[in-house]
Amino acid sequence: MSEEEIKDIKAEKEEAEKVDEGSIKIADEVVGIITGLAATEVEGVAGMSGGLAGGIADMLGRKSLSKGVKVEVADETASVDVYVIIEYGNSIPDVAWKIQDNVKQAIEGMTGLDVKAVNVHVQGVNFPEEEQKEAENKVEEVEDEE
Repeated sequence: MSEEEIKDIKAEKEEAEKVDEGSIKIADEVVGIITGLAATEVEGVAGMSGGLAGGIADMLGRKSLSKGVKVEVADETASVDVYVIIEYGNSIPDVAWKIQDNVKQAIEGMTGLDVKAVNVHVQGVNFPEEEQKEAENKVEEVEDEE
């Protein structure tokens, strides 16, 4: 191979390396859906809490898979806030830690983003129907006594 051919091959290789392969942008909504699904997979999570805006969206028939999730994606990192309702009888800190771990693994595994923070906000406790009725009856009894 001549010196000229080697130069041509090197030039072609350098040109090929300069070609922009494009970029990959993962929408915040996608990260939100992954977060919501990963959080609800955790034992002890009754559901997601969407707050007032989420409740209005539900009434309008626009229930979102990312309900109860706030996402911030910057460059190759993500931070998420998860708003959940925990089943009565579960250790809230244990469930929250499991949510953090499951959400972090799901986002990093599916998107390649580096998760900087998973903030869990426990918005309520869900009681089984029987216990809910018993609690309501006790409240009514106390109110009747007054």
